[in-house]
Amino acid sequence: MDILSNLLIPIVNLDLLMLIAVGTFAGIYVGAIPGLSVTMAVSILISFTFSWEVYPALALMIGIYMGGVYGGSRTAILLNIPGAPSAIATALDGFPMAQQGRAGEAIGIVTVVSFIGGFIGIFALGAFAPLLSDFAIGFQPRDFMLLAIMGILLVGSLSGDSLVKGIFAGALGIGVGAVGMDPLTIQDRFVFGISELRGGISFVAVMIGLFGVSEALIQLHSIHTPAVRQKITGIIPSWSKVRRHLPLGLQTSTIGTVVGALPGTGGDIAALMAYDHAKRVTRNPETPFGKGAIEGLVAPESANNAAVGGAFIPMLTLGIPGDAVTAIMIGALFIHGLNPGPMLMIEQPDMFWFIVSSLALANVFMLIFGLTGIRLFVRIVELPRTVLLPVIMVLSIVGAYAVNNSLTDVYWMLGFGVLGYFMRLYGYPLAPIILGVILSRLLDDNWRRAIISEREDFGAMMMGIFTSPLSLCLFLAVVMILVTNTPWWARRRARKA
Repeated sequence: MDILSNLLIPIVNLDLLMLIAVGTFAGIYVGAIPGLSVTMAVSILISFTFSWEVYPALALMIGIYMGGVYGGSRTAILLNIPGAPSAIATALDGFPMAQQGRAGEAIGIVTVVSFIGGFIGIFALGAFAPLLSDFAIGFQPRDFMLLAIMGILLVGSLSGDSLVKGIFAGALGIGVGAVGMDPLTIQDRFVFGISELRGGISFVAVMIGLFGVSEALIQLHSIHTPAVRQKITGIIPSWSKVRRHLPLGLQTSTIGTVVGALPGTGGDIAALMAYDHAKRVTRNPETPFGKGAIEGLVAPESANNAAVGGAFIPMLTLGIPGDAVTAIMIGALFIHGLNPGPMLMIEQPDMFWFIVSSLALANVFMLIFGLTGIRLFVRIVELPRTVLLPVIMVLSIVGAYAVNNSLTDVYWMLGFGVLGYFMRLYGYPLAPIILGVILSRLLDDNWRRAIISEREDFGAMMMGIFTSPLSLCLFLAVVMILVTNTPWWARRRARKA
C-alpha cells in the first residue's frame, strides 16, 4: 500500500503533474537544438530550484531529462544534425527517410518505440534495481575496457561498404579523443605547445561539424533542387507495423537498460550497440540499413530511452551516477539533504517510488507531445535550400559556442565540417569518428586502470579475464564481433543465403 501511495504522489498532485509536463515539453525542444544538451539544462535548473521542495525540483528535472533524450532525434531525422550524442545512430537511417519524403513516418515510429523503450527501462528500475545494481558494481576496469573494445568494433556496422575506410575513421576519432591533458599523469598529449588544446577538443563541436556543417556544404551542390515534399499521412504508426518491429525493440531496450545501468556509459553507447545488434539480427529489411531502414530507427531510439531508467539504477541504489545527468541529479539530492545510495530505498523508499512514477509520467507526456506538432516540424525539411542551409549553419554555430561559450569550439566545428565534407565526397563514413571520440577516454582510462591494478603485469590481467565469468563473457563477445566482421564470415553468410 505504501508503494502505491508513493507512486500516486505525482499523479494526484496537479502542481507536480504540471511540472513534469512542462519539463518534458521543454526537454524535447532543448534536446532538438544541437549543443543545448540535457546535461546543461538540468545543471542550470539546479541554480533555480535549490530553494524549492525536493519533489517539485526533481519532477522538473526528470521531465527535461526524459524529453531531452527523445528530442535529439528530431533534428537528426530532419537535418542530419543529431541534437544529442545518443541520436547519432538515428541520423543514419532517419535522414535518408526524410530525403524520401517520409519524415513524418520516421518521427512517428521513433516516438512510439521511444515510449516503449522508456517504459522497459523504468520497469527494470522499479522491479530489478537491486539485482541490476549488483551486476553493475561487479564491473572491473578490465570489463569496461572490454566493453569499450566491443564499441570500437562497431565500426563494422557503421562503415557502409568499406570496412577499411571505417577503421581509418574510427582510428581518427580515437586520436581526436586523446587530445588534451592526460587526467592520470597530468601530461600533455597531442597538444603541440598550443594551450587551447590542453582541455581537449569538444565532442559536441566535432559532432556538429561533421554532421551539420558538412551536410550544409554537401547540399550546396544541389542548392536549386526543389525540396522533397513530405508525406504527412501515416504519422501514427499502425499496430501491425509496431507489432512487426516489437521483438527487435524489446531486445534493444534490454540492451539499453543494461548498458545504461553501467556507470559512465549512457544512451549514446547503448544506441550504437543496439544499432549494431539490429544489423546483425535483421535478415531481410525492407530497406537496406543506411538507406532508410525502419529497424535503424527502432533499435537506437528504444535503447537510448531505455537507458534513462537504467542510468537511475546505480544512482539510486549505489550513489554512483549512470551518466552525466544523473551525476547532476545526485548533486541536487545532496543539496536537498538526501543521500542517494544503498540506504535510500530503506530509509526513504517514498523518494525511490516517486522517481519511478515521475519517469513513467514523463514518458507518457513524451508520447503525447512527440506525436503532436510533427506536421509543423516536417515543414522544416520542405523549406527552400537557400533558407534551410543558413538555418543549419546558424544552429551549428550557436550549438558549438553554447557548450563552453568558446569561439575556439566554433573554429573546431568549422574545421571538422570541412573535413567531414571531403570525407563524404570520397566515401568515408562519419559515424565511426564520433564512435572513436566517445569511446577513446573510456578505453584509455580503463586499460590503464586494469593494468595498474595488476601491477603492470599483462599476463595477470589476461588471467583475470579468463578466471572471471563476466570478463570471459565479454571477451568471447569481443571475439565473436571480431570474427563476424571478417570477409570470411561475410562469404559464409552469402553461401548459406
